[in-house]
Amino acid sequence: MTTLLYTHPAALAHDTGPGHPEQQARAKVIYGAIDREEQKQSLVNVIRREAPEATHDQLARVHQAGFVEAVLKAVPDEGYVRIDADTVMSPASGEAALCQAGAVCAAVDAVMSGDADNAMCALRPPGHHAEPARAMGFCLFNGIAVGAMQAVNEHGLERVAIYDFDVHHGNGTQAAFEREPRVQYLSTHQWPLFPGTGAKEETGIGNIVNRPLPSGTGSRAFRDVVEGDILSAIDDFKPELIMVSAGFDAHRADPLASLDLDEEDFAWVTDQLMALAKKHSNGRVVSVLEGGYDLAALSSSFLAHLNVLSKS
Repeated sequence: MTTLLYTHPAALAHDTGPGHPEQQARAKVIYGAIDREEQKQSLVNVIRREAPEATHDQLARVHQAGFVEAVLKAVPDEGYVRIDADTVMSPASGEAALCQAGAVCAAVDAVMSGDADNAMCALRPPGHHAEPARAMGFCLFNGIAVGAMQAVNEHGLERVAIYDFDVHHGNGTQAAFEREPRVQYLSTHQWPLFPGTGAKEETGIGNIVNRPLPSGTGSRAFRDVVEGDILSAIDDFKPELIMVSAGFDAHRADPLASLDLDEEDFAWVTDQLMALAKKHSNGRVVSVLEGGYDLAALSSSFLAHLNVLSKS
């Protein structure tokens, strides 16, 4: 079992300003945890690689070309630029966003070629709120959507499943694929909560599965929904590749939401997805970091997820 782990210094340099929850410290605590585990030689199946930048052609499969140019042109030489009330750029933000999407494309290429069994892209900013022509919700480019189109266009896949367990609905990923039969998008998320999308009735062309969860939902209820609706839908779809929007803000300690999950729940759902990947996808899984804003919970949840990926 080989797990590729994509990182990049730009994830540490992307600065959203004082007091912003999507802060540089998110990458710092994750990279620090990885370093400590490597020193203990407990990540023996994990190989680190530096993420490349996505090309404009790769981004254009999801995002309008004019939008990509506008985002990159807006990157400031110094200080901050606010895209909206939540989404902030600084001088390193363009490189960070390009590397976040580029990591997912490289990860898809690696698992499809047999270079690795699975991969984890540990970069920021997150991406699942970025729509084809709109940056929002801390997100600039939608890395997981760009990676899914890499799988479809470069590797000829006809069935790619994306499961998003971030506490916020991935409106951008849904918008990218709600009329694309080759990609299935599934989400569990707190409701009501930002961004206000993700109702159960939003089903696309039958390829979208949304399961809103009320505030306070804990482990048992979460696992029941995942087992009864999410995993069964993925199983029916028979994906050739499983992708994961791995946001850890459904943790009970997270300050931006109020679900009641913990590290064991993230490990459990990862294990369930790995089992489906072994059944349908030759074990191929590509996971992408999304949210998670309590630093201690983020670090421990990330490691729980990575340990299952690398040891399943």
